[in-house]
Amino acid sequence: MAEYKLLLPSMGEGVMEATVITWLFNEGDQVKEDDSVVEIATDKVDSDVPTPVSGKIVKILKQKDEVAKVGEAIAILEIEGEGGNTASEDVKAETSAPDAATIQAIEEPLTATATSHVEFSGDLYLSPLVKSIAQQENISESELQTIKGSGLEGRITKEDILAHVANRGNQPAPQAAPVQAASTPAVKAVSTPAATISTAAGDEIIPMDRMRKIIAENMVKAKHIAPHVTSFIETDVTNVVKWRAKNKDMFEKREGEKLTFMPIFVKAIVKAIQDFPMINVSINGENIIKKKNINIGMATALPDGNLIVPVIKNADQLSLSGLAKAINDLAYRARNKKLRPEDTQGATYTISNVGSFGNLMGTPIIPQPQVAIMAIGAIVKKPAVLETKDGDVIAIRQLMFMSHSYDHRVVDGSLGGMMLKHVHDYLENWDLNTEI
Repeated sequence: MAEYKLLLPSMGEGVMEATVITWLFNEGDQVKEDDSVVEIATDKVDSDVPTPVSGKIVKILKQKDEVAKVGEAIAILEIEGEGGNTASEDVKAETSAPDAATIQAIEEPLTATATSHVEFSGDLYLSPLVKSIAQQENISESELQTIKGSGLEGRITKEDILAHVANRGNQPAPQAAPVQAASTPAVKAVSTPAATISTAAGDEIIPMDRMRKIIAENMVKAKHIAPHVTSFIETDVTNVVKWRAKNKDMFEKREGEKLTFMPIFVKAIVKAIQDFPMINVSINGENIIKKKNINIGMATALPDGNLIVPVIKNADQLSLSGLAKAINDLAYRARNKKLRPEDTQGATYTISNVGSFGNLMGTPIIPQPQVAIMAIGAIVKKPAVLETKDGDVIAIRQLMFMSHSYDHRVVDGSLGGMMLKHVHDYLENWDLNTEI
């Protein structure tokens, strides 16, 4: 018999650590190749880790709620045959660790509830644990940028930041950059005001689960950071409805996929972003980062009532058929907890289909570090006035509201409104002969 170390696999760009949620097997259990053995969580998504070999779990190295780094052993399996991997073969130390006293002094406060959070730009790739340490130690973004990361592509690891804290007193404090008179004020720490909530007999207290806590924190941060402005428009999507009705059965028979309205909406949004590329940006301090790729986030409701936003990567390079398949795949995997961490990263613009709940319109919160989000309302039959060569007539049409929320720091009403109008025009003028 041989020993095999089950390692935490790579989970995509920027994800260096994960937290163990629960083990699906116990020590002494037999597992088969490709069995999911443990559920893990990053700050974006929950996922399962399968075992690449069959064998018996002889020791679990990372218990529930413990954090593991990518490439670190999380369990030991006993397998048939000779040899096996070893820690020295599979896991290389990224840097020398500080002494135990330093680690304990830093990690103990992480179990307490923080009263404020330091904000970091979306372009600093920080794992949840590194971010927590930075917040607890009040390490600013400018100070973080002075730390030489030893992780993948120079990213800051837990050991890097612990070593920095241990030697902090021996280093000169980072100098603050001069602030210009017209600059945007720095975003201060986010804090939630304390409130006394009374309860009555029969009230039920429901603790937030991990994902709801993350959603709550991200929403507060997003509203705190970005001044939201929202524009609305009503769109005649009669041609879109007719086109889908004509093509959905053929598409499902040919591709084995459902044809929803979402790929059509995404296609129109992508074309409008290409018309107005300054919507596809992020803010980093006093700089605007214009994104090359168009990656569309797709807000998706989960069966447990939570929300996740999988990302259609390079949506501008996909055909309607390709968009339909990508959307169906992401939605299915999101609702069945099959998303990988990289599936929720890198969005540059987001769409929220509030119409799927029968809502006419909504004002969604802009996900950071994006600067805009569009909500699609329910399609409703209504009488509408049409202009014809013989004069105005009233007809039954398929109408839909759209709302466009944007960050007024960099997107003014003219840009936000024109982008929305272009999406409106693309949908109203949808060609009934469009191929898929």
